[in-house]
Amino acid sequence: MGAVDVWAQITTERMAKRPWLEPLLRWTGRADDFFLPTAQTTLRGMDEAGVELALLSAWYGPEGDLISNEEVSRQIAAAPSRFRGLASADLRHPAAAVREIRRWVDGKTFVGVRVVPWLWDLPPNDRHYYPIYAACVEAGVPFCTQIGHTGPLKRSETGRLIPYLEDVLLDFPELVVVGGHVGFPWLDELVTLTVKFPNFHVDTSAYVLHRLPPAFVAWMKGIGKGRVMFGTNWPMLAPRKCLEGLSGLGLSPEQSEMFLSGNARRVFAL
Repeated sequence: MGAVDVWAQITTERMAKRPWLEPLLRWTGRADDFFLPTAQTTLRGMDEAGVELALLSAWYGPEGDLISNEEVSRQIAAAPSRFRGLASADLRHPAAAVREIRRWVDGKTFVGVRVVPWLWDLPPNDRHYYPIYAACVEAGVPFCTQIGHTGPLKRSETGRLIPYLEDVLLDFPELVVVGGHVGFPWLDELVTLTVKFPNFHVDTSAYVLHRLPPAFVAWMKGIGKGRVMFGTNWPMLAPRKCLEGLSGLGLSPEQSEMFLSGNARRVFAL
C-alpha cells in the first residue's frame, strides 16, 4: 500500500493571505499563490511520491474559519478514494464546537480533529479545548495538534509538550493525540511523553526527511517506531521533496512501512 500523508491542507485564499505566513513564503522562496493548490494539483503531488492517502485539515482560529469543514468536505468529494478529513472548530463557542465535530466526524470520511494552538495563542491545557477532547473521545478519533516551535510569526510556547500537552494526556487517558511538526527543540520531552503515554503519537510534517534532527531519527528507530507517521504540511512542502531523504534515515523495512503507512492506518482506522 502507498504512503499516508497525515498533515496536508488545500488552503483557501483567506488563509494564504494571512500575514503570519510570511516566514514560510520567505523560507520556500515562493509567492503566496503557491499556497493555493487545488484537489487536482494535490493529487499530482501525491502521485509523484507514491502517496495513496492524504488527510486534509480544516483550520479554525480566533478570526473564524480559514478552511471550513464544509470546504474540506467538498475537497474530499473531488477524490473520495484519496482524501480523508480532519475537522476543526471554534474554541470560543464550546457547545457549537462539539456540535460541529459530531456533525462532521464519522470515522470514515472525517477521521480526526485538528486544532493548532499557536493560532489561538492558547496552550492545549487551556479549558477552551476540553470540550473538544471529550468530543474526540466520544467519537473514537484522534486529536491532532502541533508541537514544537512555531514557524509562522506567532509564539512558540504553546507548542511546548511539558507541562501543557502532558496535562491533557493525564486528564484524558483515553484520548489519542497526534503531535505534528516533530516537536523540536523539545525532543527530550517528546521521548518522555512517548514512554509515559501509549496514546501519544508524532508526525514529521513540515520537515524534509534529511533535515530531521538526529535525536528524532534515533527515537524513530527505537521506541518511536510504532508512534511516528509521515506528514508533509502540503502545500508548504511537496511529498516528493519530503521523501528524498528517506533512504538516508537507515530505517529497516519494517520501520519504514510503519512510518510511511502502517502507524497512520492503525491510529486513524483507515
